[in-house]
Amino acid sequence: MTERKAQNARGTPYSQRRVAVRPVRSRFLIVCEGEKTEPNYFEAIRLKLRDSDATVSVTIRGKGYNTLSLVQYAVNQKKVDGYNYKKGDQIWCIFDRDSFPSQQFNDALSLAGQKGIKVAYSNEAFELWYILHFEFLNTGITRAAYIAKLTKLLNKPYEKNSHEIYDLLEPWQATAIANAKRLLTTYNPSKPEQDNPSTTVHLLIEELRKYIR
Repeated sequence: MTERKAQNARGTPYSQRRVAVRPVRSRFLIVCEGEKTEPNYFEAIRLKLRDSDATVSVTIRGKGYNTLSLVQYAVNQKKVDGYNYKKGDQIWCIFDRDSFPSQQFNDALSLAGQKGIKVAYSNEAFELWYILHFEFLNTGITRAAYIAKLTKLLNKPYEKNSHEIYDLLEPWQATAIANAKRLLTTYNPSKPEQDNPSTTVHLLIEELRKYIR
């Protein structure tokens, strides 16, 4: 007996049916030094991208590694863990200048550049990016001062690992981008390990915003 292919209600063989697959134009892997603060912030963006039906895939990992170890981890992801990065895909490392030795910070930036890894750094803390949503800050302050300032600006206690901080700040995101760019122009020549305060988080934000409809 000749084997017959299963058919649907219209008599079309299932093997011939076309399934609509939305192509993914680009992929982002965002590897964070922090295990909660930065991942929680970028997770909110990932959800917005998903809900806006954008043709982009975002993976976020909070590793708790130091600067150089974080970049080394990101480099390895080009070879393992099922990632097969193609042209147009982006791997980003998010880390702070913090109190790490200057050489270690510079080595991390250098390795990232050599291996095609993009970096969104903050000198000295990620919270600088939050503050720039409200005001232009060009004076270095302590981490404790960051917290106090954000508490005042938010008109509520700042929670470091907040899940809602992105949504709270999003209305002023364009202001933050403009302030971050302006801040970088004040350093000539640029020396990221010394430029306090400074941040390049806006570079990643601008890339992700391209996909939000």
